[in-house]
Amino acid sequence: MSEIQYKELALLAADAAKDKKAFDIKILNVEGLTIIADYFVICSGNTDKQVQAIANAIEEKLKKKEIFPEQIAGKNNGRWIVMDYADVIIHVFHKRERQYYELDRLWADASKILNSEENS
Repeated sequence: MSEIQYKELALLAADAAKDKKAFDIKILNVEGLTIIADYFVICSGNTDKQVQAIANAIEEKLKKKEIFPEQIAGKNNGRWIVMDYADVIIHVFHKRERQYYELDRLWADASKILNSEENS
């Protein structure tokens, strides 16, 4: 997959998250800052069920494009779900976990492709 395709994957994931009323959706370009991925998608939900619904919507939308995760962790508890799509890592947080782990601050040097802090 090319760099542009990874960016498109990240944008598709963000769009799916928005459809499930995720908030504070960010896409960070972390290329050159870490070897684990080129993009992080970070978003939040208010409840465990919403976090799970967001992750499910992302997985379904990408599956329709025949894009499948290498691994998904945390889906059962709905607090912090990590979806590994190779060069795109998607973090779906419960709002409390996001505040606690401050992933946004940790990657503050990354350029922002999308920064939607509005609560939908």
